[in-house]
Amino acid sequence: MGVTRRAFLSTGAAAVAGAAATAWADWQPSGRYPDPAIRILDPSFTKYRLPLAKVERLGTGFRWSEGPVWFGDGRYLLWSDIPNNRILKWEEETGAISVFRKPANNANGNTRDRQGRLVTCEHDARRVTRTEYDGTITVIAERYEGKPLNSPNDAVCRSDGSIWFTDPPFGVLGFYEGHRATPELPTNVYRWDPAGSRLAVVSGDVNRPNGLAFSPDESRLYVVEAGVTPRVIHVFDVVGGTRLANKRTLIDAGPGTPDGLRVDVDGNLWVGWGMGEEGLDGVSIFNPEGKPIGRIDLPERCANVCFGGAMRNRLFMAASTSLYSLYVNTQGAIGG
Repeated sequence: MGVTRRAFLSTGAAAVAGAAATAWADWQPSGRYPDPAIRILDPSFTKYRLPLAKVERLGTGFRWSEGPVWFGDGRYLLWSDIPNNRILKWEEETGAISVFRKPANNANGNTRDRQGRLVTCEHDARRVTRTEYDGTITVIAERYEGKPLNSPNDAVCRSDGSIWFTDPPFGVLGFYEGHRATPELPTNVYRWDPAGSRLAVVSGDVNRPNGLAFSPDESRLYVVEAGVTPRVIHVFDVVGGTRLANKRTLIDAGPGTPDGLRVDVDGNLWVGWGMGEEGLDGVSIFNPEGKPIGRIDLPERCANVCFGGAMRNRLFMAASTSLYSLYVNTQGAIGG
């Protein structure tokens, strides 16, 4: 099987295929069911592993994959290839990969609002944008108290229409994922209020906040803290839908590096993980109490994940130079 199961649909897609051709041969899916790459760490994870499903590589040859988001109405996935300054598109029906947007302002995290519009964190432009139904781009946030944002990293949308996002400095530390600049703001977690388009800090005490996700009932917000060693995942209580309280550490990553995450309907956390070595690269799964229950081993570090497919039971994994997927016996929570 090639990078795409049929001929690419555009010359842009063909360019992606050319870059991927050599790297494709470096990895092969397991020839056995159940896939040994899916590991049960606690008996509670057994019911989530499908014994007749395996990890699939959907494409490779990218530079740094991030921010996957599923569009069920179009049966396609978008994700960011940050250093290559583009957002890519994978089509479920054909397996074709093409360029969705280039230049993309070194886009990182992507999600959809409750009206189905694409919300994107842009490193280079230092802003959060929304792509309207007609393709035009609306700027959601780019400044706070008159100062430019650092480099918005990841975003989630709540059922009230608000957009919550993290703002670490990764995109302004050099020219690989954005451009070098001096940060003028702390590394905050923000909430954008659709009523009046107001921006507010909901947490200012997370050092380089990274991935974030709501619990299924939106009563909790999980935030990865990337500016400490080891990295940790905090959980906050969401108060009144607008404020965060009762911050506590849920997960100590130890030697691993959690990045982006999503939550399933049972409240389990599926976290992109890695440290560039075997046994750490892949996806780690934790129950709502922070107990590790499962692992998906990948041959490269995974930055971020999302649920998709017709039944929201297919996990897509943006991992370094490749895009992977795995069918699981659960569904992603709405909004993730």
